[in-house]
Order: sequence, then structure tokens, then C-alpha cells
Amino acid sequence: MENSRCENCIVRQFNSLRAMNKEELKKVSDSKTTKTIKKGDSIFEEGEKLNGVYCVRNGVSKLSKLSPNGKDQIVKLATKGEVMGQRSIIAEESSNLSAVAVSDMEVCFIPKDSIATSLHKNPNFTMEVLRHMAHDLKEADDVIVNMSQKTVKQRIAEAFLYLKNNFGEDDEGFLKLTLSREDIANVVGTATESAIRIISEFKKKELIHTSGKRIGISNQRKLQDMVEGF
Repeated sequence: MENSRCENCIVRQFNSLRAMNKEELKKVSDSKTTKTIKKGDSIFEEGEKLNGVYCVRNGVSKLSKLSPNGKDQIVKLATKGEVMGQRSIIAEESSNLSAVAVSDMEVCFIPKDSIATSLHKNPNFTMEVLRHMAHDLKEADDVIVNMSQKTVKQRIAEAFLYLKNNFGEDDEGFLKLTLSREDIANVVGTATESAIRIISEFKKKELIHTSGKRIGISNQRKLQDMVEGF
């Protein structure tokens, strides 16, 4: 399929592959494999030795780390255009995070060998990879500050606003990306019971509305005020 070639793929404009030249892109395109991953399925596990990177063509993946008490902490939601696993390839370490699909996904697996030469020979590509890794570090810094300075209520309110701003709403006014209550708890770093209690409280105060697992934002202004500590 011609549109599944990296050269013609619009997704690469979002990531470091845009800095590759034609020959490099052809090499990547010839060696990659495209996989369909069902919601809930694992893409890779924490501690796994990755032999390449995963470029997200469609769908959303949660990247999480297992804490000593056996609870997952979701550190990032990777969406269309993002490359997963590049840090462990460059550091030559096993993966620090696990990746699980939170919606049906299409990902391209790019073997390590087909990007290694470009890392050594194409400074523009290396620079782009560094830029994306620096952005991930900045996001990680923000998560740390949020954890230490914001209450669980503030963090849940912020999570809902993040989901609306980044993934949008459906025709019925619900968030397009449906996360389980456990996933919401794992994003903000709290117990599932606490997340459920706070979601009920938000619903009573008419800040949100729910239908089964689905959540919709009823009062964005008040949620924003809560995040900002008003």
C-alpha cells in the first residue's frame, strides 16, 4: 500500500522522522512492519529489551511504570505521530515503561538497525530525536511538580481538561477518549476508590456528567478554577 510508505505518511511530520533524507526514509520504510493492536493489548513491557521503536499511526497508548506496591503510574498518553521506545534504544537499556493500548491502535515497528546509521550520520535527525526526548523530560518535570503541589481533586480536574483539549468530545458531549476509573486514578497517582469518590462529587456539583464509563465536562470554567486553586 503506497500510503503506508513512510515517505508518504503524514504522521512522520509529527516526529523525528521528518528530519530524515529520502534514502534514510526508504530504508526505514522497507524494514518497518505495521501492526494492529486491540484496546487493552500490550505493545511492550517494562524491562523488555526493545529492538526498535514504535511509531503511532492511529489510536492512543498509555505509558506506565509499575511502582513497588504493584500499582501502575501512567506517565504519558502517546498519540498519533509519537514514537515510543526511542529512549531505551539510544541509551541501550531495557524499557523503563510499559505500553498498553487504551483504544484500538495501528503502530509501525521500526527496527533499531534502520535508524542507527541515521543517528550517527544525520545531525538533523539526531537533533530532532534529542528535541523530542527533551520535551518528554519537560513533561515528566511538570508531572513531578503537579504530584507534589496539587491536590488529588485538582489533578483529576486537570486530567479531564487535558482529555478534552487533546482528544476532544463526541457528538453527545462526552470525552472522546474513555479512560477507565482505574486509569484515571493511575494518571493522577491516587487509589481507584479515591478517584471514584471524587468523580461522584464532581457529578453532584454538576462539573461533569457521566453515562456508564463515559464522562463529559459540564462546567469547564469551574474545573479550570479548581486547577488554578480558586
